[in-house]
Amino acid sequence: MKMKDFNTLTRAEMQIMNILWDKGCGMTTHEIIDAYPEPHPAYSTIATFMKILTHKQYVSSYKRDGGGGKTYVFSPLITRAEYTRHAMKEVKKSFFGGSLHSLISFFVKEENISDEELEEILSLIDKGTEKRDNSKTE
Repeated sequence: MKMKDFNTLTRAEMQIMNILWDKGCGMTTHEIIDAYPEPHPAYSTIATFMKILTHKQYVSSYKRDGGGGKTYVFSPLITRAEYTRHAMKEVKKSFFGGSLHSLISFFVKEENISDEELEEILSLIDKGTEKRDNSKTE
C-alpha cells in the first residue's frame, strides 16, 4: 500500500483488523463475529465492514465452498506493523509538520515516562545508531 493510498481505519474497522491480525489466518464473517466480546455485532454489520475493508484494500477475500453454500474468507493484505508505520507517518505529517523531533517532544512532555521506560527508549536509540553506523562502514 502506497502512502498516498493510505486510508486511516475507523475504530470499528480497526477492531476487525485486530481480530484478523490476532488470528493470523483467514476468517469467515461468522468467525469474526464469534471473536467479538458479547454482545456480538449483527452479521449484516460485519458483512458491511468487510466490504468496506475490501474496497479500502485492507483485506482480500475468496469464496470457500461448504455447508451447502459459498462462504467468504477474509485475510489481511497489510500487517499490523505496516499499518502502524503508515499511521504514525500520517500523524507525524499532519500534526507535527513532518518533524520527528516535534512528535517525540510532544510525547516526552505529555506522557509520564518512567525511568525504566526512558532507559529502554535510550537503549533502542543506541541500538538503532549502532546499526546505522555498522551499515555505513560495510
